[in-house]
Amino acid sequence: MSTADPQWSIVGQGLAGTCLAWQLWQRSVSFTITDNHAGGSSRVAAGLINPVTGKNFEPSWRIGDFLPDALEFYRRVEARMGRQLWHPFPILRLAATDKEWQKIRSKLDSPGVTPWRAASVTPPPGWCGAVELHGGGRLDTRAFIEGSREFFENLGCYHRGEIDFNHRKAHQIWCLGASGLIAGHLGTHRCAKGEILTIHAPTWDDSQIRIGAGGWLVPIGKGNFKVGSTYEWNQLDQQPTEYGRLRVTEIASKLGGDSFQILDHDAAIRPILRRSQPLIGVFEANVWIFNALGSKGSLYAPGIADRLANWMLKGIQPEADINFNTYLEESKNDTF
Repeated sequence: MSTADPQWSIVGQGLAGTCLAWQLWQRSVSFTITDNHAGGSSRVAAGLINPVTGKNFEPSWRIGDFLPDALEFYRRVEARMGRQLWHPFPILRLAATDKEWQKIRSKLDSPGVTPWRAASVTPPPGWCGAVELHGGGRLDTRAFIEGSREFFENLGCYHRGEIDFNHRKAHQIWCLGASGLIAGHLGTHRCAKGEILTIHAPTWDDSQIRIGAGGWLVPIGKGNFKVGSTYEWNQLDQQPTEYGRLRVTEIASKLGGDSFQILDHDAAIRPILRRSQPLIGVFEANVWIFNALGSKGSLYAPGIADRLANWMLKGIQPEADINFNTYLEESKNDTF
């Protein structure tokens, strides 16, 4: 890939910008990356992929389309970088009340859930029900972001520094995450601050991801886990709080036990416009956008980046539900 007079300039190197950079590199397209915030929320994310989510126990949006793309993409990047990034785990979904378990049980034979259901299992003490799901795991987002940065820096196409939004010699792709949404680039946002803990608990079961009690517990190796997360819509900063620490500590205690050591406490802002459904499109002359990955960027970023690259380079427009311009039109009629 030649970096002389690149036609494309990626602005921001979180999950969106990084995945788009790999998609362009794999197509031998010349580009640059400029970043000034070290990956935004991607730097602390657990990288969790869970096929069936939420209080209503529903399949993640279009997971059948995007999960195969994501896993194949990460395998290719792993081969190029020479390090493991994707760590598959079974998901243990736990129900704290009989009402919650009855709702989960009512969905187990639904067409959207059945492909991901592994088995109903005996719940741990203190829980009313449990089901194991396959197809889940975690992306080591920090290793992915930092390893990719090093790779593209060695190619001479990565630049750390302030962003000149008025420089339009090349087509810019704004992959700005929450900072771009909060700045009002794309209209009314629904960004949410989240706080997570990194804990050390060498006696805990590290063979599965646990989800319940309004949170999750993800093994990251060497007796360490990430646990989270809170949601805060009003105080959108990246400062950890005492309330957040207490709330996530409570989640850790319920999902793992009382014996653990807190190693780190982080806060970041999820980039959300509508649910956890990303958007791409033409923003203005010579400017494209790739944003709103929400809390599921590890699942959606590779496939959305592939669609954006095909749109930019070949004029192949993506499905309407990820087209930013369609979103603008439909949001006027309150259909989102």
